[in-house]
Amino acid sequence: MKAYVFPGQGSQFRGMGQDLYQASETARQLFDQANEVLGYNLTSIMFEGSDDELKQTIYTQPAVFVHGVILALTTDSFAPDMVAGHSLGELSALTAAGVLSFADGLSLASVRATAMQRACDLAPSTMAAVLGLADSVIERVCAEITEEIVVPANYNCPGQVVISGSVAGIQLAEERLKAAGAKRVVPLAVSGAFHSPFMEPARTEFAEAVERMTFHTPRCPVYQNVNAQAVTDPAEIKANLIAQLTSPVRWTQSVERMVADGATEFFECGPGKVLQGLVKKISPAVPVAGI
Repeated sequence: MKAYVFPGQGSQFRGMGQDLYQASETARQLFDQANEVLGYNLTSIMFEGSDDELKQTIYTQPAVFVHGVILALTTDSFAPDMVAGHSLGELSALTAAGVLSFADGLSLASVRATAMQRACDLAPSTMAAVLGLADSVIERVCAEITEEIVVPANYNCPGQVVISGSVAGIQLAEERLKAAGAKRVVPLAVSGAFHSPFMEPARTEFAEAVERMTFHTPRCPVYQNVNAQAVTDPAEIKANLIAQLTSPVRWTQSVERMVADGATEFFECGPGKVLQGLVKKISPAVPVAGI
């Protein structure tokens, strides 16, 4: 069974999608439609913009969404038995699976990015990657810090969990996690604490946009970040997508569940190779490639 996975923020690079634009008339039409939906020239930012510009959340999320979805829609062999996406990539997966139209999916990606950036501007917050420590130990250390907000945000693969919270909370967690045996705790260059209570204002704003959209039954099961389970009910998909903004991305658990449910090969659909690396660490025996 073929599993297609879609990356999230952090996979972007200057020039992403330009080869697609030049090679496919269908891709050109979709890129041009994206510019119209957004009301600005996203393609010029993707193809020619500076690295700093492309790193801005308000541009990064629509760019990664557009690249992954157009890649899926213009690949003749795209025939998923199951799909999943990492954080923002879940919107890409839902659109590629037919839950949302391209325009609606992109609109939600833009609203999500803007709402998350606004939430980041409200209070200083950050994230850090914890390497070489069991999930249960990280969860315990975070739970024991009661004077600040610190939570697990991304379960990326065994031995790699990203934590999210206040600046002081992350600093405190770093000390305690190193004392608990973490190999490294790496601060991340992000604008705020994604997938944490700091994103509650964004969740509220995003929820209003989601409720206005029509969600269809997917062509195949979607494994969602919040519960790492196969979902096909549009109402449940909506609820999980909204909850994702303040909940951890259970990527390790999602890939493990997909393999348990019969996935025999994985394909990353989008810029970069981040998810290919994570899948190899989670389930080394299953072949994985990029489109």
